[in-house]
Amino acid sequence: MAPVIRVLLVDDDALVRAGLELMLAGFDGIEVVGAVDDGAAVAAAVNTHRPDVVLMDIRMPAVDGLTATEALRARRDPPEVIVLTTFDTDAHVLRALRAGASGFLLKHTPPPDIAAAVRRVAAGEPILSPEVLRRLLGRVAAAGPDTRRADAARRLDRLSPGERDVARLVGAGRTNAEIGRELHMSTATVKAYMTRILAKLDVGNRVQVALIVNDAA
Repeated sequence: MAPVIRVLLVDDDALVRAGLELMLAGFDGIEVVGAVDDGAAVAAAVNTHRPDVVLMDIRMPAVDGLTATEALRARRDPPEVIVLTTFDTDAHVLRALRAGASGFLLKHTPPPDIAAAVRRVAAGEPILSPEVLRRLLGRVAAAGPDTRRADAARRLDRLSPGERDVARLVGAGRTNAEIGRELHMSTATVKAYMTRILAKLDVGNRVQVALIVNDAA
């Protein structure tokens, strides 16, 4: 039996929280363990409930979801974060991903897709499709300031040639399986490379690796 994925809901709308809890209860292997109405309450709720995944709204009264995500992902062994919101501007998406969120969903996303996203993120996979990731990150690279580009290049210099090859393909939106086929590696070897890349770049997930790669382009 696979372990149950523990989910914390963060949204200032009581109806949205109730609807998400009811919806997720209909999917096997997912349990809502807590719900709070503001980003200011996230740290205490995570300490209490130990969720695997946090579904995080953006606009809340005291502390917004992006600020809460940044603080949460700076913790030791943090839960994964999916930003779930009605706001889909590029600025919101990019700040969420740079903060360490593993993905970004709109609230009108069909329930099966939200449940699938929770499962994927809990398994360590980003929930942006490769096509969306490539399009979005291409815009970031084109618009990135010189200081960000220089910093990204310095960080990539920490990687070995093999690690840079893997990171480059992550930046192109490739999955582990696709990277393995292109570089003639097993999926297990790609995962081992990813572990080293995350540590050397001091980031929490592959989406942040992709942002660095595209900043340096």
